[in-house]
Amino acid sequence: MPEFRSSDNLRLWYEDTGEHGGDGVPILCLSGLTRNSTDFDYVLPFLAGEHRVIRLDYRGRGKSQRAPDHKTYTVPTEARDAVELLDHLGIDRAAILGTSRGGLIAMALSLTHKPRLAGVCLVDIGPELAPEGLEAIMGYVGQPPAAKTLDEAVAMRASLMAGFEGVPESRWREEVEHHYREGADGLEINYDARLRDAMLEAGAAPVADLWPLFDAMAGLPLAAIRGANSDLLSPATFAEMRRRRPDMIAAEVEGRGHVPFLDEPEALEALNEWTMLL
Repeated sequence: MPEFRSSDNLRLWYEDTGEHGGDGVPILCLSGLTRNSTDFDYVLPFLAGEHRVIRLDYRGRGKSQRAPDHKTYTVPTEARDAVELLDHLGIDRAAILGTSRGGLIAMALSLTHKPRLAGVCLVDIGPELAPEGLEAIMGYVGQPPAAKTLDEAVAMRASLMAGFEGVPESRWREEVEHHYREGADGLEINYDARLRDAMLEAGAAPVADLWPLFDAMAGLPLAAIRGANSDLLSPATFAEMRRRRPDMIAAEVEGRGHVPFLDEPEALEALNEWTMLL
């Protein structure tokens, strides 16, 4: 089982396509807040032929160990874990494909470890987070699912995922199987429920200005992919990102909310253009 120990001795799981994944720059895939490495299953076939692709389960998510102290479920600590994974694999520089939380980590690393970055692709995330999107996240993070079986969860998924259109049931089933597991008392979330406590405590602090982190990516090949129906990355924030970085590869995926699956044509076109710059 591919895993390494963080500097605070947590067992963290990752998946690596290996050194024979291609001659391109390695790509480190970082998922959303409650998500895990399976988020990149859909895009992996389009990347792995040319690039070594590494996918990390954050501490407390997926197959990684739950932290004794939920206060370590923070962007700075998870950014440190990401760098330690690169160190473990002997990778000096990598590009980051970051969805949601993963994009925040990428921006943080551009400020603290920029020489380690070969480029950044932000997926439905920016330096300002829309309040309605944050409210939606806090409505489910750390909470047990209402559905009691995987079949019930699949049936409910389309109505719960606001902004997603034309998604086949087979894709919702994949999503449900990635992020829930069946327990003795019904479905369980596939991450540490104390992540909610970490989020509530973080929300009690003043909101930080994240634009300096975005600006710190100057000089790096940059792409941003937005779900056209996203409730977290607003059109106004996306427009300001494009104004500050006219060279940024920008794409909007129709019929998608937060976050696109990344195998949509608009997303793949942007990713192809971005990887050519790495």
